[in-house]
Amino acid sequence: MQAVSLNPKTTVYVGGLDESVNEAFLHAAFVPFGDIKDVNIPLDHTTQKNRGFGFVTFLEKGDAAEAMDNMHNSELFGRVLRVNFAQPPKIKGGEQGWSHQPVWADEDAYADRQAQEQDYAAAVEEGMRQPPPGEGAMGSLESQVNID
Repeated sequence: MQAVSLNPKTTVYVGGLDESVNEAFLHAAFVPFGDIKDVNIPLDHTTQKNRGFGFVTFLEKGDAAEAMDNMHNSELFGRVLRVNFAQPPKIKGGEQGWSHQPVWADEDAYADRQAQEQDYAAAVEEGMRQPPPGEGAMGSLESQVNID
C-alpha cells in the first residue's frame, strides 16, 4: 500500500480544455501516467459548463511530473493543453494584495501594532521614554546647540 504524498507538487493544472471535456474523460487522459487521487473541473455557475481548466491530483510526485512533461502542449479535442504544477490557492488580503495567510492574520498583526504604538505614545507622554535623537522639545537643533 502506497502512502499518499502531502507534497503540493502532486497536483497539475490542465488549461485549454474544451467545454465538452468532463472529469471522467480527463481522468482517462491522465491515468496512463500513474495512480490518480482526484480530478476536479470547476464549473461556471451560470452555464454549468466547465471553465476551460481542471486539476488532476496524483498519488506520487513523479507521476505528476511525468504527466506534465508528456501532456503539456498536447492536443485534446482539437485544443492545445497547458499543463503545469498547480499553484496553492491564494486568498485576498494582506498588505501586499494577495496573501497565503488567512485574512484574520493581518487583523491580529494590526491590533498588535496599534497596541505597541499606544504604549509608546503613553510612555513618551509620561516622560518614561526619551524621544528619538533629533526629535526633542527643541527639534533637531537641540543636538547642535550646547545648552549650559
